[in-house]
Amino acid sequence: MNKDQVKGKFDQAKGKVKQEIGKATGDARLHDEGVADEASGEVQEGVGKLKDTVGSAVKNLGNRIKK
Repeated sequence: MNKDQVKGKFDQAKGKVKQEIGKATGDARLHDEGVADEASGEVQEGVGKLKDTVGSAVKNLGNRIKK
């Protein structure tokens, strides 16, 4: 897991907490901010997964070239 994936997971969790607090307190702005944080975290986690995939593919290609 790389730093983008970790940050993405953190932002998703932070967003969920904000949503719940917003619901409990009736604060629509906080709830909506939580939705945005969660979505942003999902995107960032996806970027991290893509980086891992590309990195692995490049590494595998390098290993094949060395043979």
